[in-house]
Amino acid sequence: MFNNKIYSAIFVSLSLAAVGGCQTTTSGGVVGAQRSQLMLVSSQQLEQIADQSYTKLKAEAEQKGTLNQDRAMLERLLTITNRIKPHTATFRPDAPSWKWEANIISDKQLNAFCMPGGKIIFYSGLINELKLTDDEIAIVLGHEVAHALREHSREQVSQAIAANTTINIGAALLGLPGGSADLIGAGYQALVATRFSRTDETEADRIGLELSARAGYDPRAGVTLWQKMMKDKGGQRSPEFLSSHPADSTRIRQIETLLPTVMPLYEATRR
Repeated sequence: MFNNKIYSAIFVSLSLAAVGGCQTTTSGGVVGAQRSQLMLVSSQQLEQIADQSYTKLKAEAEQKGTLNQDRAMLERLLTITNRIKPHTATFRPDAPSWKWEANIISDKQLNAFCMPGGKIIFYSGLINELKLTDDEIAIVLGHEVAHALREHSREQVSQAIAANTTINIGAALLGLPGGSADLIGAGYQALVATRFSRTDETEADRIGLELSARAGYDPRAGVTLWQKMMKDKGGQRSPEFLSSHPADSTRIRQIETLLPTVMPLYEATRR
């Protein structure tokens, strides 16, 4: 009896969410990335939060004297960004007109990201420690830009909203205290959110590879990039099923599978 009520509530909750918020944010390109996504919050809401976070991050870096200290590195990043930016129209016609911005923070961490709306940060450690070529920087940048194009942050927030709604309904029907509902939520994060995140990463790899190829950067650099990442980790890696990211070896295989599709785009820029 209780199980039937829970299943019915969950079904109704998720059905309403799906009807109200399923869409795809991008065209597929040659790599084919256009699955339907659950979107329960607006792009404008996420972009406003991203702008505030980005401004705060820059201000903190500037105060520490770590913002854009290496002008040559910044010029490399800006050049690559400007070459990739027009090709975002392949996936989203509105993307080239975003208020793009790219900055570098001097820090040893191996990290980079592109916030909703085209706000890019690279950490110098990623470029310096791995001695990245321009082609490899383009692979990283294309990947991060792809997250913004696909609005993965917006999708993750929407999934969390849908999950919390369902969990609260189920807990209320069972008469569970808040702690039990929290436990269910933790299980959701471990089993479902991780899977979605892997999907996001795989999509970003695919779209990023096409973006870099269209911009005239060698997509084979995707292989050398992840080889460097594996070498930097000294072969130490958590099992893939415990990670929110695909294993590096899996990424290399996926990239190699896509090379016959994207290499003609790169070669066309060389002619």
